[in-house]
Amino acid sequence: MSKIRVRELAKELGVENKELIDRCKELGFGDKGPSHGLENSEVDKLRKAFKPREEALPEDKQVVVEKKVTLDDREMSVEERRVKSTVIRRRTKEVEVKPQVVEPPKPVIVEMAPEAEVTAPVEAAPVPEIPPAPVAEEEKPKEEVKGKKKDKALKKAELLERKERVFKPVPTFRGKKRGARVALPAGAKKTEITVPKAIKRVIKISDVIQVAELAKRMGIKAGEVIKKLFSLGIMATINQAVDIDAASLVAHDFGYEVERVGMEVVEEMLEETPEVPEKMVLRPPVVTVMGHVDHGKTSLLDAIRQTDVAAGEAGGITQHIGAHHVKLERGDLVFLDTPGHEAFTAMRARGAQVTDFVILVVAADDGVMPQTVEALNHAKAAGVPIIVAVNKIDKPGANPDKVKQALSDHGLLAEDWGGDTIFVNVSAKQRTGIKELLEMIILQAEVMELKANPDKLAKGTIIEAKLDKGRGPVATVLVEEGTLKVGDPFVAGVHFGRIRAMIDDKGAKVEKAGPSMPVEVQGLPGVPLAGEKFIVVSDEKKAREIGTYRQMKLRETELSKSSKVSLEDLYNKIKEGEVKELGIIIKADVHGSVEALAESLQKLSTEAIKLKVLHGSVGAITETDVLLAAASNAIIIGFHVRPDAKVHSLAEQEGVDIRLYNIIYEVIDDVKKAMEGLLTPTLKEVVLGRAEIREVFSVPKIGNIGGCFITDGKITRVARVRLIRDGIVLHDGKMASLRRFKDDVKEVQSGYECGIGIENYNDIKTGDVIEAYIQEKVAAKL
Repeated sequence: MSKIRVRELAKELGVENKELIDRCKELGFGDKGPSHGLENSEVDKLRKAFKPREEALPEDKQVVVEKKVTLDDREMSVEERRVKSTVIRRRTKEVEVKPQVVEPPKPVIVEMAPEAEVTAPVEAAPVPEIPPAPVAEEEKPKEEVKGKKKDKALKKAELLERKERVFKPVPTFRGKKRGARVALPAGAKKTEITVPKAIKRVIKISDVIQVAELAKRMGIKAGEVIKKLFSLGIMATINQAVDIDAASLVAHDFGYEVERVGMEVVEEMLEETPEVPEKMVLRPPVVTVMGHVDHGKTSLLDAIRQTDVAAGEAGGITQHIGAHHVKLERGDLVFLDTPGHEAFTAMRARGAQVTDFVILVVAADDGVMPQTVEALNHAKAAGVPIIVAVNKIDKPGANPDKVKQALSDHGLLAEDWGGDTIFVNVSAKQRTGIKELLEMIILQAEVMELKANPDKLAKGTIIEAKLDKGRGPVATVLVEEGTLKVGDPFVAGVHFGRIRAMIDDKGAKVEKAGPSMPVEVQGLPGVPLAGEKFIVVSDEKKAREIGTYRQMKLRETELSKSSKVSLEDLYNKIKEGEVKELGIIIKADVHGSVEALAESLQKLSTEAIKLKVLHGSVGAITETDVLLAAASNAIIIGFHVRPDAKVHSLAEQEGVDIRLYNIIYEVIDDVKKAMEGLLTPTLKEVVLGRAEIREVFSVPKIGNIGGCFITDGKITRVARVRLIRDGIVLHDGKMASLRRFKDDVKEVQSGYECGIGIENYNDIKTGDVIEAYIQEKVAAKL
């Protein structure tokens, strides 16, 4: 016999726990609690001690009670429970009563509580029959229902009562025999219960949902959902997202319905809310320093850092991130220390307009350089004010007026010359003019009245992001509005999470960051792109849904066709009103060709569309040109120049249309036909591969043969070839021979060496590039 607890034995004997515990002390069993276990010998002694109480009533007074279990049993007093337990235990005994003494037993019914609507089915007590013969000796009673079994029986009866009350109206009582009915007691009212209609189980999801989240909402194990997906032919893990169609099939099998909720509603929550003018406060301006590499941009930033009051007290600034905050007497400034105009263009291409104005650094001795003009074009395309800092005025050959004259040709006219552009002469080395430059910046900021609301959910832009070896993905965020706090849930592109820590530009940990304050954020699950919006949301669930939705949309976007402007579909976009202005970037071999093309193309502007030359320079097409075209939705026209393999790959990735010409009137004719909808291209050039000449061999009676290494693609014998030197096409013709070792071959793949001869052309040198291409006929686009 297993151990029995004190409370279970007390319930069996029909006594209180305290009374049984006191009896244990009297019998020398020690201090016992209601949950303590009792040995078999102790149980026997306690039962013998309480046995006289069970047989206190004489046999001729024993009665048979029909007991109805009601909901009020749980509220019975201790004395009532003791009587109830004693009566039920006596019913288990077989009692023999003398016929001349015992009268026919009458059923005793416990009155039903008025608030109880339904009672559970109970078993009618058996009526003992009167034997015809006299009783010999009293038989031993049958085996009693012990404590645990009796508790289970009572709990089962109560559960059956609840189930019957909720799911099935029971207007009558049922006897022990199935189907037998007995009349309701006198005074009892017949109560009918209407079963409520089944609740429709609906799961609301967007276009996608994670397997774990779907299983959680249905209240089943994730393994069951994964099995069902496998049976549908979808191999998914617990953290993988499935579309709404797959989720609907799985939910239907488990008795649920899926209701689609558009994510546009959630995306609208991320949009800007109307600002309250009373809560708007002034914020520091964000300044980006641009210019030529050797014109003292870094030296100027160092000189500005030394004017920082806090840095002077602390002994200098330790630059940890790509932006820093400078405190001055008249106000604060935030400088973006970007690597150059390439990063600035990449940010603008993704819609990031975090810069309030640009400082264009120009050296007084060198004047305006090609990269200066390029940086100027980037700033103009961004549509921000420009302040020109003429640096190195302390050098002997400095000529600030020459810089003003050169920049006036590009649309920047100084204030003292009647224009509206601020020019400041500075010397980063001698620390002269720095104070005037900062005053001009603050003055420009006061005129612009830059304000933001700090009392709202934060919103900012990612300046740069990287994968740190010890801290994981980290991102530099420039807060635009609101206050960023540690622990806020956020969404950054396709990534979502919760901010774990923030570090300012001095390297110190901060708990919050206000508008125009740059901080380094930790807690990202991956490395986001530079220029992505960093948005704080109300809860992490919403961040997860938006991030998952954007990841699905990103996959669809990668598979979809690009929507960049090309000459073929230019007319359709003009007709539909999508294009009002066509940007063009011109790259040519000589500066005269750039000017001639720019002047001729600008004359083609009409009322429907305006042609605008965003940038024009001499040299090969570079990655910067592709990024500028992608940001401005422009077309690149190459005149006697070619892009290399890396630039060509980037153009395909960004969807930028690059047109290459050798005759100027073909450029004008194609653009004019594209605007009028008459462009019908029939030939398409396909570049097969490129080879670099590493050695030149002179063969008698044949000419020069280039010993080449195939850098990318393949070279075929039937392809036409171009000889490119420093990005400029020197010759376009047919291939005379293609050999590998001593054998003529039809093609040579990338990574192998070969010998290439060009028909009727011998002016080849080491380092030249041979490009093989073919022309395919394509159908005209409508």
